[in-house]
Amino acid sequence: MKRILVVNDSQELLELFRTLLTEEGYEVIIYSSAIEDLREIERIKPDLIILDIILGSREASGWQMLEKLKLFPATASIPIVLCTAAIDRVRQQQGYLTSQDVLVILKPFNLDDLLACIEKALHL
Repeated sequence: MKRILVVNDSQELLELFRTLLTEEGYEVIIYSSAIEDLREIERIKPDLIILDIILGSREASGWQMLEKLKLFPATASIPIVLCTAAIDRVRQQQGYLTSQDVLVILKPFNLDDLLACIEKALHL
């Protein structure tokens, strides 16, 4: 069973992800804020991370987490899907995201598109 870590500050979205992905056969772990200590992610051992760029009042906290994940050797190879409404930030950073094999699904999203994006990320 593939393990997916979802990091989002919306409790509604976290519950949606938990329900949808559990029904699809994934093990789901949710966090409502950025994970500062990447050793926590090492302990979780996710096969995929779904991350929002904007978490709470700190607009860049999700982005900072993404950058840390890609720099830290133990987490650098974990596939990441950004699930965000921050379209301008995504456009500005498209080159970086592509170079890091980070996939993006923009909010609001279609559930089938989300599942397809997850499957693609797990097979990169």
